[in-house]
Amino acid sequence: MAIRAAQAASAVIRSCFHTPMTSYSKGDNDFATSADIAAEKTILAMISEARPGDRFIGEESGGSGTATSDRVWLIDPLCGTRNFAAGTPHVAVNIATRVGTSITTAVAADPFTEEVFWADGDGAWIRRDGHDLALTPDADTRLVEVNLDYWIHHEGGFDPTRLLADRTFNATFGTRVLSTTLAVAWVAAGRRAAYVTDGDLRDSVHFASGIALCEAAGCVVTGLIGQPIDAPPYGLVAAADAKTHATLVEIIAGQLGSKATTR
Repeated sequence: MAIRAAQAASAVIRSCFHTPMTSYSKGDNDFATSADIAAEKTILAMISEARPGDRFIGEESGGSGTATSDRVWLIDPLCGTRNFAAGTPHVAVNIATRVGTSITTAVAADPFTEEVFWADGDGAWIRRDGHDLALTPDADTRLVEVNLDYWIHHEGGFDPTRLLADRTFNATFGTRVLSTTLAVAWVAAGRRAAYVTDGDLRDSVHFASGIALCEAAGCVVTGLIGQPIDAPPYGLVAAADAKTHATLVEIIAGQLGSKATTR
């Protein structure tokens, strides 16, 4: 059901690409487009009809459904709104299901390649042309995605610009900035060696599906200094293998220093 909803939303996004659209300010230099809203409405309509007793948290519409439900759908209908509005086809549709404290279903769809990355209790897969192949993390690209959009600047906190300027980092990895959490799914697929971001990602509609995909595929997934994601200083380091993860955590922990656990 999550795959079908993501595919339907992807069709909406493709139909809106390079067409006139309305933008809606969300404050703090953030905005949504009419495509974001239409894609989210499509997802909610499909899933709520089949699961009327569930709870929903949408990027654009907020909470809806049954507030007491143990099953919660986390929906990011168009991750990469700035890319989309600028005519750049790098976006994702993210849908995750949380039951209790566990993500039980995760989907990240690429509307333009029509690939769907998905995970359930049995593994992680990519659906392409109707066929499912197992996701296989691989660090050979040495490409590390660094999220510059989610940066929460405060004294002593993680500063991605310092990571980009770090000599060890640049001698070991190549930097990429895709500006959509589609790149988190790419770590699970072996297209990125790792993904790094700041921020408290608990119950994040942007990151829940990508994190679950990486975990199901066997990536090493922690917070910024190797701690659980739900503990300070929060953030995310999702790496294809233990060696890549250890290198990144060492660099980041060195930059954060003694303030790493005080946030």
